[in-house]
Amino acid sequence: MLETLFSFAIATSILAISPGPDNIFVLTQSIVNGKKFGLATVFGLISGCLVHTTLLAFGVSAILKESENLFFIIKLFGSFYLLYLAFKVYRSDATIILSEDNVEKKTTTQLFKQGFIMNVLNPKVSIFFLAFFPGFLYSDTISTVIQFYVLGILFMFVSLIIFSTIAVLAGVISEKIKENKNIGLYLKWTQIVVFVLISVFILV
Repeated sequence: MLETLFSFAIATSILAISPGPDNIFVLTQSIVNGKKFGLATVFGLISGCLVHTTLLAFGVSAILKESENLFFIIKLFGSFYLLYLAFKVYRSDATIILSEDNVEKKTTTQLFKQGFIMNVLNPKVSIFFLAFFPGFLYSDTISTVIQFYVLGILFMFVSLIIFSTIAVLAGVISEKIKENKNIGLYLKWTQIVVFVLISVFILV
């Protein structure tokens, strides 16, 4: 159980650090408007994860009760979807672009709402949760609903720490990115390896 949760936390950490629209948005808000505004965005994004976790917990748990074969198909889909994500990352540009132009000034409340809506209404997040979480169920005796919530809370906790760190250290991080052009390349290949390893982990 602890090994599975630890592996899940490590995978979540790497994916949270890897450049994506969410953490880049947090970074630019923090650079342009200040740490407080970046943190407001972070809390909105993380709150949205609770919605996806709830939908996943009750939806997949109901499917599991109906048919283990159908659940296996979901895991198979998840494995192939993660390989697809690895391929997309491989094809993508490794350059990290921090566009600070035209960053609209908003209140912390507006940024919280925007982060929440960005997360909740993004179908890619739902699909990612569906692909990522089922492979890390860790017990045959504990309710799957509880297990999904444990994974969801762990995912939110790890992401909150990393995203908040990005918000607080935005200036330092942006300077490092500008100084070292290879950071994006390192993170790109780390992300690819993680996606492939999780895909294999889910299957076996």
